[in-house]
Amino acid sequence: MSQKISEQSKAEALKIAKGIKKPNQSKEQTKLISQGIEKGIALYKQQQKAKARETDKQRKALLKEKHIADAATHHTDKQSNNGANGDKNLLGYLPWALLVISWLGFLGLKLTEY
Repeated sequence: MSQKISEQSKAEALKIAKGIKKPNQSKEQTKLISQGIEKGIALYKQQQKAKARETDKQRKALLKEKHIADAATHHTDKQSNNGANGDKNLLGYLPWALLVISWLGFLGLKLTEY
């Protein structure tokens, strides 16, 4: 492994190795056990990073799919609302049109009286 092992990991590994030390075990054997534990810790960290990257990739893929689906839904809603907006625009002019027609009717009545 070309990965550097942190001092904290080395200290933790040495602490564990000393904790499981057998009677009559030499310092070299303890050191070898400590190195094995260091490699195990490094491997575990590497696996956890890989797992976190994979989880992040899946989360990003889901967000991207959701964004695409939302955009498609928004696009179809916008298209369907365009037809409805045309009707709303006509309904907005309806009160004004009725007002103008009523005034023309009142003027027509006044003109016919004279």
